[in-house]
Amino acid sequence: MRRALAAGAGASATGDVPIGAVVFDAAGAEIAFAGNEREATGDPTAHAEIVAMRRAADVLGSWRLAGCTLVVTLEPCTMCAGALVLARVERLVFGAWDPKAGAVGSLFDVVRDRRLNHRPEVVGGVLEAECAASLRDFFRDHR
Repeated sequence: MRRALAAGAGASATGDVPIGAVVFDAAGAEIAFAGNEREATGDPTAHAEIVAMRRAADVLGSWRLAGCTLVVTLEPCTMCAGALVLARVERLVFGAWDPKAGAVGSLFDVVRDRRLNHRPEVVGGVLEAECAASLRDFFRDHR
């Protein structure tokens, strides 16, 4: 999670919300990381999770991220939760809960929907206070 926090801090330098994500392979080796890039790229889909999963897919040579763990500082939104299900991510670890847009238990629970073909293991609230503080500080400074 500390690596994801560092990736998120880098995103805030470009004006993006400081959300970071890291993908680890089945052996626990880091294979990709990213911060939000929406402001930097003008791409509405450039959430940290999406960018990190794209990079991991490039490294692995496959869109299937089976066996991988995605670590992210904020509970994924609907788009990101859907993408990690479709990518077959095995485990999701996230920091702060997102009561306004979270799709892993807060607002929706996309990853545990029994109608879908894949349901990753979920661990939420890791370094929650630190992850939430990063976001709170960013928005305080930008209001």
